[in-house]
Amino acid sequence: MFKQLRPYGVIPVVAVDTPDDGLRLCDALCEGGLPVAEITFRTSAAEATIRAASKQFPNMILGAGTVLNTDQLSRAIDAGARFAVAPGTNPSVVEAAVAAGFPFAPGICTPSDIERAYALGVTMLKFFPAEAAGGVAMLKALIGPYGHLGLQFCPTGGISEKNMADYLALPQVAVVGGTWIAKKEAMAAGQWKAIAEVARQAVARVGQR
Repeated sequence: MFKQLRPYGVIPVVAVDTPDDGLRLCDALCEGGLPVAEITFRTSAAEATIRAASKQFPNMILGAGTVLNTDQLSRAIDAGARFAVAPGTNPSVVEAAVAAGFPFAPGICTPSDIERAYALGVTMLKFFPAEAAGGVAMLKALIGPYGHLGLQFCPTGGISEKNMADYLALPQVAVVGGTWIAKKEAMAAGQWKAIAEVARQAVARVGQR
């Protein structure tokens, strides 16, 4: 699943207030040539949005974000999510995902985080909060002693159209995650065409790597 995400280069990270907004967002992302979304469990609409969108947009790669416990993981899988992401490494959630054979990327920020996640059986890791934790330089330093393990990273947190290329230039970075593609204010204002255009620009920038 994460190999399928790599060609897109970027995952829009979104928190939607209603399933209807979520469906409009998915339509805008598809229009912009970016049929990928991480619907975060920061709102109560996440599960219903994933369930509805997975049916209406079967060709989209829909993931669940901010998955903090095994209940949310189960609900995400049942709703039709194809992968899940978390800001940290919770052993119980990682173990449940591995046991289910479900693609899961726990969050890491330190060498100890990486070793803990790798010991639990995952090799796709979310570097979070990327910019606040030291950005590309920090990620390069983390990759150094672990590069031989075949780890892949999804930097998230402070990523934008201005710095995404710097992260994507690292071979170990499969994709970046970002909220700039579908900002909450743009969704609230119903600026779906504008969101589609931002997605289109992100796709073009990924194509330049």
